[in-house]
Amino acid sequence: MGRDTIADKITYIRNADMDRKGTVRLASTNITENIVKILLREGFIENVRKHRESNKYFLVSTLRHRRNRKEPYRKNILNLKRASRPGLRTYSSYQRISRILGGIGVVILSTSRGIMTDREARLEKIGGEILCYIW
Repeated sequence: MGRDTIADKITYIRNADMDRKGTVRLASTNITENIVKILLREGFIENVRKHRESNKYFLVSTLRHRRNRKEPYRKNILNLKRASRPGLRTYSSYQRISRILGGIGVVILSTSRGIMTDREARLEKIGGEILCYIW
């Protein structure tokens, strides 16, 4: 039985956001770097830097928070949901990629041209495996 590394990274980010942590440290892989770059570009995280410790690379991401969020945890600001998983892969053509919250949210896909958002996939008219939803 293998591990789902993408789901682990998504869970790290979601849990850090729920716990109001300022930063989250993720092991650096090509897929993780691409997903974090998309999160940075879409404005879900503030900053990313690559950190090296004893021949291992890590991505240290600064999460974006509302400054005056004083009430107890009720609703999560950053919602991430894993769509495709190792036991059940989910593929979609570019015409059938769902729009999250009418286009406000982001769908991250793994295509033959790399990892990209739903908007980029529609522009390039290319489908692929739906990795996760972010809103």
